[in-house]
Amino acid sequence: MVTKTMDEQEEDLFEHYNYVADNGQEKLRIDKFLMDRIPNTSRNKIQIAAHNGNILVNKLKVKPNYKVKPKDIISIVLPYPVRELELKPQNIPVDIVYEDNELCIVNKAANTVVHPGYGNYDGTLVNALLYHFNNLPELPSDYFGRPGLVHRLDKHTTGLMVIAKTENTLTNLAKQFFDRTIQRRYQALVWGDFTEDKGTIDLYIGRSIKNRKLMIGYPNKDHGKHAVTHFKVIERFGYITLIECKLETGRTHQIRAHLKHIGHPLFNDLEYGGDKVLKGTSFTKYKQFVENCFRLFPGQALHAKSLGFHHPTLNKEVNFDSELPHYFLEVLNKWRRYTNSSTF
Repeated sequence: MVTKTMDEQEEDLFEHYNYVADNGQEKLRIDKFLMDRIPNTSRNKIQIAAHNGNILVNKLKVKPNYKVKPKDIISIVLPYPVRELELKPQNIPVDIVYEDNELCIVNKAANTVVHPGYGNYDGTLVNALLYHFNNLPELPSDYFGRPGLVHRLDKHTTGLMVIAKTENTLTNLAKQFFDRTIQRRYQALVWGDFTEDKGTIDLYIGRSIKNRKLMIGYPNKDHGKHAVTHFKVIERFGYITLIECKLETGRTHQIRAHLKHIGHPLFNDLEYGGDKVLKGTSFTKYKQFVENCFRLFPGQALHAKSLGFHHPTLNKEVNFDSELPHYFLEVLNKWRRYTNSSTF
């Protein structure tokens, strides 16, 4: 008998399995033990996980030949499992910031869904990756149905994503996301001014009961998952503020839901109420100015600006940075001119 629990991250694409071996457990290699219990996996995938330090027994890393004993507490982190979904390569441009034999860094454009799903069966970043990278496995069963992905961005969120090109790197990066050692910084334009220059939002978030597409804050883990966002002010414009957000966790809509909860929704966030004039004057000219800014954004004003992690084969920390999209910069310049002048 085995006690099992499973924790699924929603934004970071990995699964965490926990097992407790029964008192009568016979000695058995851990790769065989786990292969018999985890769906849609193989001994090779489990051995790769072990070699990357993704398997812990009693909080210690073990090799694939470790023999499971009674009452052992076993933890394993794996990339997301197979999804029954036909994936087809499509010739869609991809902005590649960096590439080597193990991984690449892409700068995701706005209005781009990361992977196929309900209502978005093609035209996604995954379809583009399958076209541009010949060494990505062609069958969904070979690559968990989401080639190379260990995290994702919302459709209208722009910026940096890391894409794994080998299964070893995919597994290694999944563990880094699970351990929260990945460095992710975003820049966001939000409504309102802040009384402080920096702060931390530590709040459980889960799906709204009224609208299942939205995430909202909850006081405890009964309805949500623990999420932590650190922020600091970059530039103040009076009615709106440019901030940097650093993620500790990777929950669905985390930044958007957290900032909405504290009264600072993202500028032009169509789902979280930021697409209305929330601060400022009642003058028609001001409203027209804001609406002109809205029209420049395809969605919420959020950009994944920098990404840092331990490279699985170079064995060193690597960091990448990206420029804000041109329309984001244009809106910032408009607000600078507005705050420095009483006229438009």
